[in-house]
Amino acid sequence: MTNYRITVGEQQHTADAQDAETLDIIKTGPSTYHLLKEQKAYRIELIHADYPNKTLKIAVNGTTYELSIEDEYDQRVKEMGLLAVASQKVNFINAPMPGLILDVMVKEGQEITEGTPLLVLSAMKMENIIVSQGDGVVKSIPVKKDEAVEKGQLVIEME
Repeated sequence: MTNYRITVGEQQHTADAQDAETLDIIKTGPSTYHLLKEQKAYRIELIHADYPNKTLKIAVNGTTYELSIEDEYDQRVKEMGLLAVASQKVNFINAPMPGLILDVMVKEGQEITEGTPLLVLSAMKMENIIVSQGDGVVKSIPVKKDEAVEKGQLVIEME
C-alpha cells in the first residue's frame, strides 16, 4: 500500500490510500468540500493545485494551509539524494532512473521557467514528471516519446 508524507508548514503527517477511502467527504461545488471527522464538520476549499509539484493550497473553515505531498517514489528519490544532483545540473537534465519516455512536454527553442514540466518518465510502475530546475531555453532534446532511457542519460540540454 502506498504511503504518503504530507507536509503542512513545519509539520509532517503520514497517510495511505486507505486513510483517504475512509474519509466522510462530499464535494459541494467545483472546488469546495464538506468533511465530517470525529463528529466535527469542516468546510474545505481548494484554492490552488500544482499537480506536477504535488502542492496544494486549501482553506479549512476559512484558515489557509499550504500542503506538499510526497509519495513513496518522492521519498525514495529524496533519501537517495537524487534531487540534489538534479538541482546542480541546470544545463543538462539527465534521467534520474531507467525508464520509458511517455511524453515530451517542451520543444527545442522554448523558453521555460523553474518548475516547468519537461517530460514524463515511466519508471518502477509510476509516471514521473521531470520539471525544470531553473530558467532557460531548451537547446536540444536527444530523446523521443516511447524511447527507453538509462539512469543518468541526457534527456534535455538547456542553454
